[in-house]
Amino acid sequence: MGRAAAAGGGAGGARRWLPWLGLCFWAAGAAAARGTDSGEALPESIPSAPGTLPHFVEEPDDAYIIKSNPIALRCKARPAMQIFFKCNGEWVHQNEHVSEETLDESSGLKVREVFINVTRQQVEDFHGPEDYWCQCVAWSHLGTSKSRKASVRIAYLRKNFEQDPQGREVPIEGMIVLHCRPPEGVPAAEVEWLKNEEPIDSEQDENIDTRADHNLIIRQARLSDSGNYTCMAANIVAKRRSLSATVVVYVNGGWSSWTEWSACNVRCGRGWQKRSRTCTNPAPLNGGAFCEGMSVQKITCTSLCPVDGSWEVWSEWSVCSPECEHLRIRECTAPAPRNGGKFCEGLSQESENCTDGLCILDKKPLHEIKPQSIENASDIALYSGLGAAVVAVAVLVIGVTLYRRSQSDYGVDVIDSSALTGNSLLLNSSMQPDLTVSRTYSGPICLQDPLDKELMTESSLFNPLSDIKVKVQSSFMVSLGVSERAEYRGKNHPGTFPHGNNRSFSTMHPRNKTPYLQNLSSLPTRTELRTTGVFGHLGGRLVMPNTGVSLLIPHGAIPEENSWEIYMSINQGEPSLQSDGSEVLLSPEVTCGPPDMIVTTPFALTIPHCADVSAEHWNIHLKKRTQQGTWEEVMSVEDESTSCYCLLDPFACHVLLDSFGTYALTGEPITDCAVKQLKVAVFGCMSCNSLDYNLRVYCVDNTPCAFQEVVSDERHQGGQLLEEPKLLHFKGNTFSLQISVLDIPPFLWRIKPFTACQEVPFSRVWCSNRQPLHCAFSLERYTPTTTQLSCKICIRQLKGHEQILQVQTSILESERETITFFAQEDSTFPAQTGPRAFKIPYSIRQRICATFDTPNAKGKDWQMLAQKNSINRNLSYFATQSSPSAVILNLWEARHQHDGDLDSLACALEEIGRTHTKLANITESQLDEADFNYSRQNGL
Repeated sequence: MGRAAAAGGGAGGARRWLPWLGLCFWAAGAAAARGTDSGEALPESIPSAPGTLPHFVEEPDDAYIIKSNPIALRCKARPAMQIFFKCNGEWVHQNEHVSEETLDESSGLKVREVFINVTRQQVEDFHGPEDYWCQCVAWSHLGTSKSRKASVRIAYLRKNFEQDPQGREVPIEGMIVLHCRPPEGVPAAEVEWLKNEEPIDSEQDENIDTRADHNLIIRQARLSDSGNYTCMAANIVAKRRSLSATVVVYVNGGWSSWTEWSACNVRCGRGWQKRSRTCTNPAPLNGGAFCEGMSVQKITCTSLCPVDGSWEVWSEWSVCSPECEHLRIRECTAPAPRNGGKFCEGLSQESENCTDGLCILDKKPLHEIKPQSIENASDIALYSGLGAAVVAVAVLVIGVTLYRRSQSDYGVDVIDSSALTGNSLLLNSSMQPDLTVSRTYSGPICLQDPLDKELMTESSLFNPLSDIKVKVQSSFMVSLGVSERAEYRGKNHPGTFPHGNNRSFSTMHPRNKTPYLQNLSSLPTRTELRTTGVFGHLGGRLVMPNTGVSLLIPHGAIPEENSWEIYMSINQGEPSLQSDGSEVLLSPEVTCGPPDMIVTTPFALTIPHCADVSAEHWNIHLKKRTQQGTWEEVMSVEDESTSCYCLLDPFACHVLLDSFGTYALTGEPITDCAVKQLKVAVFGCMSCNSLDYNLRVYCVDNTPCAFQEVVSDERHQGGQLLEEPKLLHFKGNTFSLQISVLDIPPFLWRIKPFTACQEVPFSRVWCSNRQPLHCAFSLERYTPTTTQLSCKICIRQLKGHEQILQVQTSILESERETITFFAQEDSTFPAQTGPRAFKIPYSIRQRICATFDTPNAKGKDWQMLAQKNSINRNLSYFATQSSPSAVILNLWEARHQHDGDLDSLACALEEIGRTHTKLANITESQLDEADFNYSRQNGL
C-alpha cells in the first residue's frame, strides 16, 4: 500500500516530503553531536526558544517578470530551523533554494533567509484559476509558520490606447474635458498629461484636475490653455503616447458701446445722423464668431431751416395831412423771419405829396413856382421811364434765347427699358404717348452715356431725387423723372460696345442663346491665358476670354490723373494649393495685380467653380496665396465679414476685394451628397494605322478654363470634338467612375476584348484638377471603305449619375461636321475701359445711388435695393461702404456681364417704386398733372 501511494504521488509526493526529510536529518545530526539522550535540552546553537514560533522578518512580495528576465523571491524568518517555498500548492525542490543563516545580535537568535528564482516559462506553463503564486513555510521545534502569498505575473503594456483624447474648440471660460483610456497592461499603466510636450502639474494649477479616471479637466478655459495635449501611459515595461489633441480656446466677438450720434449731415431740412460701434469688446480670436448685427446705424433727422422775412402788401394811403402828405405802411410778416432768418430789407413806410401841386413848396404856393423848373422835372421822369422799358425788353429777349438753347441741348431724366437693355429703338409713332411721363423722346436713346452731352450740373446729378416713378410695361419701361431736366437727344458714338450680346461661357450654360460660335482652330493657346489692360479713374472690365474669369474695376476706384496697367492670369500648371484632408480645389488659381495697387472702392473678381452649390453639403472657402507661397483662408462663403464679400452663383463666385493677389476656391464636403460638376466630352482622330480610329473621353471640372485646356491639347493632337459636351454630377460617396463604349456596329468596327469598359478610382476623379482625366479607346475598321462611325459612350458613377454621349461622325475630315462648343464671348474686347464697360449709364447710376444711399423712413433705401437683387446675406459689409448702393450695383454688373439682364434691375426698381407710390398717391397725381401740362404746352 505504501508503494502504491508513493507511486501514485510521483514527483509531487517527493517534493511534499522533502522538507520533512531534511528536517529529520538535521535533528539526527544534532542529536549525534550532543548524545543519544533525546531528553536533554537543545544546545544554544539550535534556533529555538520555548514558546516561540518562527516569525517572518521579510515576506515575499508580488513580482512582475519583465520580458524574459527571471525574478527572485526572498523570505527571512527567526527562529527557523528550515524555510522552504511552496508555489501553486507544490513544494519547490531543495536544490532550487539558496539559503543563508545569520545571528541576530539583539536577541541571540539565528535568522534564516531563503531565495528562489521564478522564470517566465514557469509562469506561462501554469494554467490555474488564479495567478502564479509562491509562499514561504518556516519550521521551528514548536511548529510551522506560513508567509503571505506573493503573486508572480508577466508584465506587459499594449501599444494602442483604448481611447485617445479628442481635439476640442471651446469658448473662453468654458469647461474642457479630455478623455484618455490607457492601453491594457500589467501592472496597470499610470497616466501623465503633456501640454506642448511639457508635463502638466495639476497641484500647481487649481484650474486643472487630472485625478478623475485618467481624464484631464480644465474647469474654466483660458486663452493660455490652447495647445496640443498628449496622454502619456507608462508602467515598468514601457511607455506609450496617445495621439495629440488640439485644444483651441476661442473668443466670440462682442460689440463695443455705440458712439454718440453724429451731427445732422445737412444744415437744415431732412438729413441723417449715424453712430457706429466696433467688434472689439472683445475682438474675435482663434476663429471666434464675428459680431452679429449692424456696425453702423443711421436715423433721419430734421433741422429747422432759417426763414427770411418778406414784406406784406402796402396798406392803403392815409388821409392827407396838414403838411400835404399821406402815408402807407407794410409789415414784415409774409412770412415773418424765424429760426435766425433775415429781416426784410427796405422801408416799412412810404409818404408822398397828396395835393397835386396845390400845397406849399418852400413856403410858396405851387402856382408861383417858375414853369421851367416844372418842365425840367417832368422831362427827367419821362426819359427815365423810357430807358427802363428798353432795358427790360433786352433782358427778356436774351432770356428767351438762352431758354430755347437749353431746351435743345439739355438731357432728360426719362428713359425707358430700351435705354436699360441697350436697344437703340425708335419709339413707335403710332403708339399713344404716356402722359404720366415728364418728358418724351425726340430720337433714339442708346445705353451709352456720352460725356460731351451730359450738361447737367453737379448739384442736379448728386442731389437725391424727390421722387422716382417706375413703370414696367411689356418691355419693363423704367422712367426716372426729374422735372427740372430738359429733353435728351441721344447720339450713337461709333466706338460704342454692343451691349446687347449674350455672353455665356459654353453651350452647357442654361442661359446660352447666342449664335456666335467658334470651332477648335480659333481657340487661344495656353500661353494666352493672361491678359492686361490700362485703367484709369473711369474704371473698366478685364476679361479672360473663354475662361469665365473677369475683373471689374468700378468708376472712381483709381484716383483721378492716375492710371495702372492691371493684369490677370490663370495658373495652368501644377496647382500650388495642396488640399488638406478632404478639401478639394473647386476653381482655377487666378492672379490679378499689381499687388501694390491700392483701390478706394472694392473691385469685383469673378471666378468659375465646379461645385453643385448647396450649404447643406459643401463648406466653401476663399483662399489667398501669401508672399511666402503658402495659402491662407480669407473667409468662408457663408461667413459674415466686413473685409470682403462672396456671392456664390451656380457656376461662378463673385468676390468683392480691396487688394490684388492670387485667389482660389476650395470646398470641404460635409456629407456624401456633395456633388462636383464634371464636363464630359469625346474627341476622335485617326491613328498611325489607317484602319484604327482613336476615341478619347475626358472628364474635367466644369469650368471653362479646364475645358479650354483639353481643347488646346486636342488641337495639337489633331482631335475633333464628336459630340456636344454634357454635365455629369459626381458625388463624393467614394464610388468609382466607369466609362464604356456601347453599340459598336458589329460588322464594320471592332474593339479589343476586355477593353470596352474602363474604371477610374474615386480619388482620381474627385481630385482631377491636377491633370485632365481621360480614357482612350482604339477601334479598328474591318475594311478601309468604312467611313462612318456610330456608337455610344456611357459615363456613369457607380450608384450615381449617368450620361450618354452619342457619337455619329465621319472619320474623313472632308465629310466631318464641325461641333461647336464655345460662345464668341468677350474675345473681341478682353479689356474695356470707361463707360462702355458698364451696363448701367453713369448718370443713371449716380441718381440711383443718390436716391437709395439716403436713409428713408419708408424703407426705400439700399437695403431694399439689395433685397430685390437677391442679396440677403452679410449686409453689414455694405453698411461699412461709403456708398452701399454703388457697391451693390458693382456686384450686379459682375453677375450680369454676359447677359446684360437689365430687366432684373428694372423689375427691382419697379417693385420699390410701386411700394413708394402707395405711400404717396397725392404726390404722384400732382406730378402726373404737371407732366401732362408740360407735354401739351410743347405740342407733344
